[in-house]
Amino acid sequence: MLSYQHGFHAGNFADVHKHMILALMIDALNAKDKPWSYLETHGGCALYDLSDEQAQKTGEFLEGINKLWGSDNIPEAFLPYMDQVKAVNTETALCFYPGSPSIAAMMSRASDRLAVMELHPAEYQRIKQHFRRQTQMAVHHRDGYEGVMSMMPPKPNRGLVLIDPSYEVKTEYKQVAKFVKQLLTRWPNGSVAIWYPLLKAGHHKEMLDDIVSSGLRKVYQSEFFVKSSDSQRMYGSGMLLINPPWLLDEKVDGVMPWLYQHLAEKGATEPQGQWLVPE
Repeated sequence: MLSYQHGFHAGNFADVHKHMILALMIDALNAKDKPWSYLETHGGCALYDLSDEQAQKTGEFLEGINKLWGSDNIPEAFLPYMDQVKAVNTETALCFYPGSPSIAAMMSRASDRLAVMELHPAEYQRIKQHFRRQTQMAVHHRDGYEGVMSMMPPKPNRGLVLIDPSYEVKTEYKQVAKFVKQLLTRWPNGSVAIWYPLLKAGHHKEMLDDIVSSGLRKVYQSEFFVKSSDSQRMYGSGMLLINPPWLLDEKVDGVMPWLYQHLAEKGATEPQGQWLVPE
């Protein structure tokens, strides 16, 4: 949908959950000297000004990254993410929030290659401008699924794909499941991270069922709840990881209780992490 703009939601609890896991995945890729590829289906803006009209209208970042800014006793596995947030801000003031393309780009090395898709005209212009001097980052004004699939398998042939649609069109849940199976047929050693919202309607369950029954292996699920599941609004954030780096599940599980303590409302279900499909 061309109506969705992520600036209204930048830095909210779902971004914290999603980007913390993304940073851990890239950190794991950086543990080896070999170059990697990063591809993203829905790039949005590269950098969000938390003082602008969109962020201020909803104030969602106040219940997300703002509550963690300046925290003490941060878990070690949370640092790769928090380091990227600090990199776009001053030492004391939280003014900007990095989107996933920025996090990936800041954590990349000269030999790594990144490609981001964005269909919204205004969002595309902003992200294109942001990365205008970075030769290793390619920004494409095209459908995310078509664009990423056209690059399969990528070179370098190790890395990850982030799938992060708005799900404004309910059929997109089915589309994601179909896309992932096709993608991993072409790039079986790639890692895939899929974000999805937890809403009372529960449309994500059919997507999960389709992926679990698809024959894919190594499927890990992390769900983070901040409100009661009876809420009429998004009450949680889900991340589905296929072929995640070794020990990533343990690192994520180690951070989630700390996040829950700082961001969840009373009555919210505790975080859940599980292998839906083992190796």
